[in-house]
Order: sequence, then C-alpha cells, then structure tokens
Amino acid sequence: MYIQYIGFNVAASSRLYNFDVIDAKEAREFSVKVQSEAFRPSRLRAQDGPSICFERLKQELEAETEESRTGARLSIGEREIEEYLEQQDPCKPPAKKTAPYC
Repeated sequence: MYIQYIGFNVAASSRLYNFDVIDAKEAREFSVKVQSEAFRPSRLRAQDGPSICFERLKQELEAETEESRTGARLSIGEREIEEYLEQQDPCKPPAKKTAPYC
C-alpha cells in the first residue's frame, strides 16, 4: 500500500488534507479535516498538519477489513492532537496544567 500526500485546502474554519492511497487492488482518495483552531501557538504547527493526518489515515487503513472499510473523509479530534503532541515531545507538558513525567 502506498499513501501519497496531495496537498490541502483551506476553508473558513478548517484545513482539509488530501491523500491518494494506492494498493494492488485499487486507488482511493481520502481527506482528513483539522479545525483551524488546532493551529494555535501552543498546539499544532502548520507543518504538523500533513504528518498528523497521515498518521491518522495510516492507522485507519491498518485497522480496516473487507467488511469494514475506512471512509473517504476523516477528521482529527482533540484526542488525536493530544496523542500526536505527546509523541512529538513527551517531556513537554500537556495543555492541562499537569507536570510532565520526564
């Protein structure tokens, strides 16, 4: 399976990241939506957009079965953002006022 990042579109309150997924059987198109408010100084950086969306799409595709296929439109929620930020810098304190465990 090959996942190719195509680019993104900016809407009024979100960014839509587009991907092509190609495997032996077929080619499919996917989009992953991230709310614009996620790109604040203390949250995601602009360059994090493609990466967090790629990871979310990859995770969904790895979990899909013939009976339960991944939808063409996905979105990034607060939980995915928190997990992504934790993976990027585990010693950075989360958005909540708790101390890191480093």
